[in-house]
Amino acid sequence: MLIRTMVVDIAKRDVEAFLEMLLAEKNLAKNTLEAYRRDITDFINYFTLQRKILDELNVHDVSDYLESLRKKSFANSTIARRLSGLKHYYRFLLSEGRVLKDPFALIETPKQERILPRILSEDEISSLLNAAHRKSDVEGVRLACLLEILYASGLRVSELVSLPYSVVRTINFQEQISSMIVKGKGSKERMVPLSKAALDSLQAYLSVRKNFLSSKTSEVWLFSSNSKEGHLTRQRFGQLLKEIAVNAGIAPYKVSPHVVRHAFASHMLHHGADLMSIQKLLGHSDVSTTEIYTHVLGEKLKSVVLTHHPLSRVQKEPK
Repeated sequence: MLIRTMVVDIAKRDVEAFLEMLLAEKNLAKNTLEAYRRDITDFINYFTLQRKILDELNVHDVSDYLESLRKKSFANSTIARRLSGLKHYYRFLLSEGRVLKDPFALIETPKQERILPRILSEDEISSLLNAAHRKSDVEGVRLACLLEILYASGLRVSELVSLPYSVVRTINFQEQISSMIVKGKGSKERMVPLSKAALDSLQAYLSVRKNFLSSKTSEVWLFSSNSKEGHLTRQRFGQLLKEIAVNAGIAPYKVSPHVVRHAFASHMLHHGADLMSIQKLLGHSDVSTTEIYTHVLGEKLKSVVLTHHPLSRVQKEPK
């Protein structure tokens, strides 16, 4: 029993070394690193219960583990993500001489279903914004600001709630459309737009921001709070959105920060923005991630092809 405990402790140290490597070489975001930690720890615990250590595993063991995830109704996308992380982890262990074989070498990544993002219509977004602006208390002013910035910029929710207060210095409030510099995944910086409505809402929030500060909060964050992180949490913002959805007459299950981000991308495409621009605005490293939004173009794309493609034009009969 003591030997098994020591083996588990060694495995945990290897996980920490792996995460340190990822941070140093790939500069991955904190949330990504935590996802790796959870997935690998779950994998280790699964085989610890079976009294197996990582260097003993073979392709059949790995297949059994993946099947256990399917029986728990894990989505193919989740299994694929776990599999990717575990493959990287074993390559690290091999390179460090911690294991002598890779049981993942013959394991194929499961096919992922192409799930279309849930989208709110432009009218529904307007209803959400109007409902937020109708709340005249300081909580309502903050929520309206968050929602206006989210819909104007397409930020990830983690990027939005963790905006530093210093970002205000990069914004020109006198412009009709301004921008701010955001640090996203992998600490990559990008410029994101802010509409006049977002700028006005941000100024309104800044005038009441002191109401969210106390001796326990940090002024480092734009949206400071008493949370462990020091700023408004993703979970709390999600709750506030669902509450305002009720006031807007929209089913709460349809609304989340991620859905508003989807709405930003889809509505921009519908009004003529190109895919590469959307990719940059969303902070996607690969345009293939952005391509899921092309489903919103539908009839518009058909119309463009019929109107502009030379082979699609109606040929006149020769006289």
